[in-house]
Amino acid sequence: MIDLVVIHSISLPPGEYGGDAIEQLFLNRLDWDAHPYYDHLRGLEVSAHFVVQRGGALLQFVSCDQRAWHAGASEWRGRPGCNDYSIGIELEGLDGGRFEPAQYRVLADLLRDIARRYPVTSVAGHEHVAVGRKQDPGPGFDWLRLMSMLDFPTRCFPASVLGPG
Repeated sequence: MIDLVVIHSISLPPGEYGGDAIEQLFLNRLDWDAHPYYDHLRGLEVSAHFVVQRGGALLQFVSCDQRAWHAGASEWRGRPGCNDYSIGIELEGLDGGRFEPAQYRVLADLLRDIARRYPVTSVAGHEHVAVGRKQDPGPGFDWLRLMSMLDFPTRCFPASVLGPG
């Protein structure tokens, strides 16, 4: 049962936006020789349910009813294997970098849509489910901004993003 949404960030190559490399990666069609950075990704098989591009365009790669390979070795609130019970959303951006207003709007709308269909109890970053292994979406992601756009209870979010007190 899907009850977790995991937010990620990605750009390929790092810091470059607007190309089709992310799409090609998730479609298993990335030309590994197109950029030196891709060599360390060679053979990697990953997927995500959605990607939100910098301008707010929303792309879907995997049905929400199917498992995507976005979280890797992961655990949320004592429960391992997050790919088994989560939906993965990639935001086009760098770990720790800032995200665009259009991305927050689309993400909030998407989260509301997902919560209408699935009993979402948690929204976390990749950094929260793969502690010490992943850092995205990172400190540039404005969790409080996202939370202000949603009517989800604060218990749905990682305690570390709620701020002091």
